[in-house]
Amino acid sequence: MPDVAGAAQAGAVVPGGAATVRRTRLRGRALVVAVGRVAVLVVFLGTWQLLAATHTIDTFYFGRPSGIWDRLETWIRHGTSQGPLLTQVWVTLQETLLGFGIGTTLGVVCGIALGRMRLAADILAPYIKTLNSIPRIVLGSVFAIWFGLGIGSKVALAVVLVFFGVFFNAFQGAREVDRALIANARVLGAGPVQVTWQVVVPSALSWITTSLHVAFGFAVTGAIVGELLGAQQGLGLLISQAQANFDPDGVYAGLVITALLALTAEGLITLLERRLLRWRPRPGSNR
Repeated sequence: MPDVAGAAQAGAVVPGGAATVRRTRLRGRALVVAVGRVAVLVVFLGTWQLLAATHTIDTFYFGRPSGIWDRLETWIRHGTSQGPLLTQVWVTLQETLLGFGIGTTLGVVCGIALGRMRLAADILAPYIKTLNSIPRIVLGSVFAIWFGLGIGSKVALAVVLVFFGVFFNAFQGAREVDRALIANARVLGAGPVQVTWQVVVPSALSWITTSLHVAFGFAVTGAIVGELLGAQQGLGLLISQAQANFDPDGVYAGLVITALLALTAEGLITLLERRLLRWRPRPGSNR
């Protein structure tokens, strides 16, 4: 059996050695990043709490981390003025998921379709640009008039916010497809539907999945802003009531819950992106 240590000292290349070193370095870097992130959060919260405790900042306006924790604990144990906290979270999450799903579906379908049909894209271009130039948050008041204070107005606003980001990425992804691939598919007898589904969509998938990270944030924004404008339940209503009562801890507590929802969704979208695009070669890979 060959002496691995002796071979290494002699300058021989040990199979798998480079990969092992690379994995070790990646693990070390991941650990440093994780520790650094925690350290930044601890320093930020500690500084905020210290400034509040020494009355350097006015807690009436800025609140304090311990007050936010107390408010979250109260909501979890005793509920909110609108009912159990889980109910408020579920209402906002339902609005967000519906808006994200509908807006993403419409954005992908319309983006791919217009990316493939240049004449239709040229005809509709000024109308799309006009709609995109409208401040979409303002539409929340319009949707509240149209659909009332229920879930419909929040979903509609989330759909509008999500749609354009996904649409433009899907449209650009469809336009960036290698024309040689399309020509080869047609030579092999593929029809328009087969070309779109088997060539264009996979090629545009990286563009689409990239837009999903931003799109979910827009969906959350649409749901929260819609609730701020008028709602019967939801995290946006809790934040609005806390603001009306000059309760910064309540406002920040609502924002913390919203951020946790967004971060959880970001992680799930990242996993989905890796699964859908696992066929792509990794950066620096020779394969």
